[in-house]
Amino acid sequence: MGVIELLAQVIPPALFFSAPLIFTALGGVFSERSGVVNIGLEGLMVMGAFVGIVFNLTFTDVLGPWTPWVSILVAMVVSAIFSVIHAVAAVSFRADQVVSGVAINFLALGLGIFLTKQFYGKGQTDMVTQPFYTTDIWFLSDIPFLGPIFFEGIYVISYISIILALVCWYIMYKTPFGLRLRAVGEHPMAADTNGISVTKMRYVAVIISGAFGGLGGSVFALTIALNFSHATIVGQGFMALAAVIFGKWHPLGAMGAALFFGFAQSLSVIGAGIPLLADVPQVFLLIAPYVLTILALAGFIGRSEAPRANGEPYIKGSR
Repeated sequence: MGVIELLAQVIPPALFFSAPLIFTALGGVFSERSGVVNIGLEGLMVMGAFVGIVFNLTFTDVLGPWTPWVSILVAMVVSAIFSVIHAVAAVSFRADQVVSGVAINFLALGLGIFLTKQFYGKGQTDMVTQPFYTTDIWFLSDIPFLGPIFFEGIYVISYISIILALVCWYIMYKTPFGLRLRAVGEHPMAADTNGISVTKMRYVAVIISGAFGGLGGSVFALTIALNFSHATIVGQGFMALAAVIFGKWHPLGAMGAALFFGFAQSLSVIGAGIPLLADVPQVFLLIAPYVLTILALAGFIGRSEAPRANGEPYIKGSR
């Protein structure tokens, strides 16, 4: 197998598995940069997956090819609203943010399964008929060497996730909003003294994380799972949270970590076609993403420094 063929076999699936993690990790970066720990990324992905699948199945005949695109937008809105529960508990009531996030995970999964049984009379939905499909990027796929590797048989949504990571970096580090957000997460009292509403900024950040989490969950459901059940989102949200930490709470760092974890997940699909991995038992390839996540965090978390006020409720001067 030549180098080009090997890269063409490895890179598209890696991007394919990375996109949901990138979206969700970006949401985690916004929340935690504001000082709110969001363990509930898994639950937000579950809610996004549920809404995306149900909306897709309901409106396929009406929207046609536009169904998956509208589905992810609806999933973003619903998950953003759902994340308000975490914002109210963690910001307004100053509850333990880890406990609140865990509650979000259980609530989203329980609600999703309950409504699935109510709507479809069984523990999982039907398979969608209008998911996202792979495609060749016009003109770019014809570029020698790079075209077959990066632009043939890929999901457009994968490149949208990378572009969105760049946009998030610009917003967080080049705009007044981003400066206020980071100030609230580093020194909320100083931000409050300068007229920045800590409560408002943290609410906005958590809601943004909800929207991104819903986007990640719906993209995962409409590209990989193609239906919703209790096992649709299994550890993806926690892997995205690991990408936030591994990426040092930075949008581009989180994107890089998500690409790494996405590549690890893709090994279970493409491993049999890679000569070096052909004889590796399938079970080892299936657990590889989780093992690599643990190893990455175990070797890196000691050198990662979270925003100073991350996880600490703001009491004095709270607005």
